[in-house]
Formats: sequence, structure tokens, C-alpha cells
Amino acid sequence: MKGALRLIYPPQCLCCGNPVAEEGGLCPDCWREADFIQGSCCSRCGTPLPGDGIDDDQDQAAGLLVCDDCLTVQRPWLRGRAALVYRGTGRKLALMLKHGDRPDLAPRLGDWVARAATPLVRQGMIVAPVPVHLRRRMSRKYNQAELLAQRVARVHDLAYMPALLQRLRHTPMQDHGSVADRFENVMDAIKVPERMAPRVQGRPVLLVDDVMTSGATLTAAAQALRAAGAGPISIVVLARTARDT
Repeated sequence: MKGALRLIYPPQCLCCGNPVAEEGGLCPDCWREADFIQGSCCSRCGTPLPGDGIDDDQDQAAGLLVCDDCLTVQRPWLRGRAALVYRGTGRKLALMLKHGDRPDLAPRLGDWVARAATPLVRQGMIVAPVPVHLRRRMSRKYNQAELLAQRVARVHDLAYMPALLQRLRHTPMQDHGSVADRFENVMDAIKVPERMAPRVQGRPVLLVDDVMTSGATLTAAAQALRAAGAGPISIVVLARTARDT
């Protein structure tokens, strides 16, 4: 039956829809344009760094690999990773998930995020998505960060708390504006509800989002977790913007 269905409905590339060999795969063209982050990367935000990847795990565990942005901007989290660079196929898929009404992409993309998060996983860790305001959820019908976070929690058998963080006010999209504008836009916009605070006390938290650019939204979420008494905070995203090298 499956063979017959594959003849009628062959698997399609996640990104462009062209035929591929397996479900959830990428065609050769989209694969070439998918910049997965696999070598040296910043231990704080996951952006790729020059290097051959030798002894990366040891160096990153010691906090030795840090990008220029994370040396300049103080991050309220300890470690971070990203699955893809936000360009080419990575950018297309992130936009399809976020604005293209394609929640069906989340399981496969979530698997990529879960793989990137593997070095961050700790015993007793909570997985929490960056929240969206109710107004945005009603227009989009879902929170893409929730879909990714749910998959990450399932893959690593971790506690999933989608209501751990709450968006207090509707803020403009972070697509435009300076870095300072982005941070001001989300200042004090996220909090841990009082009923959830006891559940996060002293526990490690993995924050999940779809894209990191300046890190302003993740900063607001991490600061809210720290104010509520959370333990060590890490972040993981589907795609991270990166400077051309």
C-alpha cells in the first residue's frame, strides 16, 4: 500500500516541493543551499565561526569559542546552538514555518533543532518556547516556537512547558529596526506567570525559538526566567543570522 501511494504521491522536498527519495528530505538544489551549522560555532549563540571543528566540544564546554556579538552584548543565558544559518534554504524554511501557514514542517525542522540542542541537554531540564502574544497567535493560528520546542522535548525526553512564559503585550515584528530598537521593543514584554514560578525554581531551562538575529527576544525571555529563579538557561533556534566571512 505504501509503495502504491508513493507512486501516486511521491515524497516532496521540504523546501521547494520537487520529488525526493524520502519523506522529509531536501532535493539536491535545496540541500546545497542548506547551511547546517556543524563545525566551530559560538558557544553562546551558535553562530558559525572559522575553524576546522577539531576539539570543538572541549573548547565550547570551556566557553572558549565566543563570537564578536556575544563578546559585545551580555547574554542572560550560558550556552546556545542553532541548526542552520539564516540564509538560503534555512531562511526559506523558517519563513515558510512562520508566515507560510506550514506547521506540517515542524516535526522535521524540530528534529534538526533537537540535534543541534544535544550538547545543551541536562538532567531535569525544562523545554520552553519563546511565547507570542494572543493577538499574534489568533492571526497565525499557532506559535512556531511551540511546535519546535515540543519536538525537542519529545526527542530528548524532557519536560515540556509551553505556558512557562507569557507575552504581556503585543509588540511590532522584529524584522526591521536597529539592534537598540529591537531590544527596546521587547523590554519587559515577557514574564513567568506567578503560578509557574515554583515549577522553574533552580531548574535548567532550554529556550526554543525559530530565528535569532540580535537576540533581543531571547534576552527578554531569559531575563524573565532568571527573575523567576530559574537555574542555568540555554537557548536553541532553528536558524541564526550570521555575518558573511
